Amino acid sequence: MSEHRPLLMRSNRLLGSALIEHSLVKFEDLEAANERLLEIAATGDMRRSSVLSVLVYEKKVLREEDVLHHVVDDHGVGVIDLRGYEVPDDVKNGLDLGACWATWTVPFDREEDFHFVATAYYLSPAVRAHWEKTLGGQIIWQATTMDIIADFLDRVQVERNEAAKRADSGAPAVNKTGTRAPFPGATSAPFIPPATGSAAPFAPPTSSGSVPPFPRATSNPPVGPRVASNPPLTPPS
Repeated sequence: MSEHRPLLMRSNRLLGSALIEHSLVKFEDLEAANERLLEIAATGDMRRSSVLSVLVYEKKVLREEDVLHHVVDDHGVGVIDLRGYEVPDDVKNGLDLGACWATWTVPFDREEDFHFVATAYYLSPAVRAHWEKTLGGQIIWQATTMDIIADFLDRVQVERNEAAKRADSGAPAVNKTGTRAPFPGATSAPFIPPATGSAAPFAPPTSSGSVPPFPRATSNPPVGPRVASNPPLTPPS
C-alpha cells in the first residue's frame, strides 16, 4: 500500500471536498468519515480505505445511488456495468491493480486513442488527473459502483493467480472463449439492474436477494452471480 498511499489519500480527500461542494454530505459527517479512513488506511487495507464506502456503508449518511445520479445529471457521464463485459486481455494485463484500488477506477477498453474508463470516484479531480496522465489520449468516462469495481478487480486478481500457478507448473495457457461486446451507436450505456447482486467489496451480508441498479445505503453491497450488460458508448468521430 505504501506505493499507492499518496494517491489513495489525495483521491479520497478531493472526493470528500467535492461531496461537500455539491451538498451531498454534511461537513461534520465528512470529518468523521475522514477520521475513520485514517484508521483503516493505517492497517494497510486498500480495499476498505475509501471515504465513500465509510460514508455509505458505515456511517450511512450517503447513498451511492445519489452520487451516481449527480454524476450523470450534472456532469453528463454515462454509466456502465462491467459484469459480463469482455475486457481485452492487453487492457487487463496492463492494469496496475494498486492504482485501481486507490482510485476505485478501472480502464476497461481502448479504441485507437480513446480509453474507456469506469470509476466510482468520478467527482475526485485527483482520480481524473491521475488516469489522464497515466493513459494519455482521450478518456471516455463511465460511472459505476464500488461493488462493480471490486468485482472486476477480484476477477482480474484470480486470473493472474491462476496464470502464475500454470506458469509454475509448466501447464499450457488456457484459451478463453467469448468475444468483446460491440460498441453500438448509442449515446450512453444503460445501467442494467441485475437479477441478483454481484460480489461485494466488503464482507457479504447474511442474506441475498434481488437489488435495484444502485446499492441501497441501508445494507452492504449484495452477493450473487454476475449478469451481462450493455457496453459503453461509441467514441466520438
